[in-house]
Amino acid sequence: MLGYIAYRLAIAIPLLLVLSVVSFVIIQLPPGDYLTTYINNLKLSGIQLNEDEVVRLKQLYGLDKPVYMQYFIWIGNFIKGDLGRSFQWNRPVNEILAERVPMTVLISVLTTIFAWIIAIPIGIYSALRQYSVFDYTFTFIGYIGLSMPGFLLALILMWFLFSRFGFSMPGLFSPAYAVAPWSLAKVFDMLKHIWLPIIIIGMSSTAGLIRTMRGNLLDELRKQYVIVARAKGLPERKLVFKYPVRIAINPLISTIGWMLPGIISGETLVSIVLNIQTVGPVLLRAVMSQDMYLAGSITLILSILTVIGMLISDILLAWADPRIRYGGIEG
Repeated sequence: MLGYIAYRLAIAIPLLLVLSVVSFVIIQLPPGDYLTTYINNLKLSGIQLNEDEVVRLKQLYGLDKPVYMQYFIWIGNFIKGDLGRSFQWNRPVNEILAERVPMTVLISVLTTIFAWIIAIPIGIYSALRQYSVFDYTFTFIGYIGLSMPGFLLALILMWFLFSRFGFSMPGLFSPAYAVAPWSLAKVFDMLKHIWLPIIIIGMSSTAGLIRTMRGNLLDELRKQYVIVARAKGLPERKLVFKYPVRIAINPLISTIGWMLPGIISGETLVSIVLNIQTVGPVLLRAVMSQDMYLAGSITLILSILTVIGMLISDILLAWADPRIRYGGIEG
């Protein structure tokens, strides 16, 4: 097991270097840069900058250097913990992310837990009671969850809860606690508001996991070893949970790697609608304004989350299924 983990870590390190290059290149692909956009906006407002001022700004932001030099400066500082300075916010990227990342991670982790707790039991029961009323009901709900955009669901729930119960959804805190320092009362106030964003953001992934678990388990239940075990009189509960469920859950474990960044990217519009201070809206603004240090740092952090998630998936899969760590799945 330790050898398998060491092997996966050895692969992850060069992969992160490649992802850093790809992240920086993607940010640089659109024509122009933040400074060009900034100067054009000043011209539209009637402010003219002389050439000396433009040169000074280019030197200040390091835009006078070749792209490859900008990358080496950025990645060198990133490794040291200095993520650069945001052009748009005129603040260090570290400070901006320090305000947003903890809440983003909290929502992402809670959404993942919510999706798994809801999806796996429903998926198992739907497979065991195929074509029952329960199965049809959650199939219908699952299709709604997969097809309805999160921001639309947020708008509908905002209107319904406010019109019927007077409950205001936007934000994670009541007005009295929005700018108050952290305390036990503020934590409880957050818990009163955070459940709704978790349900909205996790609706799509929950519906997808239900369909995946149901389909995988149905395939396993039709295999020969299940039929033989049932014919030999093995109790149904022991038969289902000891073998088919353990195998059917493997594809779900493998999705942990892309669920974490997927939740962050999927919550962008929901966060804008609900006024939640997460990373998603900041990334959207950074990309639109070509704020390369901020956008590049967030993109690389999402890539690191993906690699970490895949590593966690590999370890959990190796623990759950010995065939993986001993040379892969046969067949």
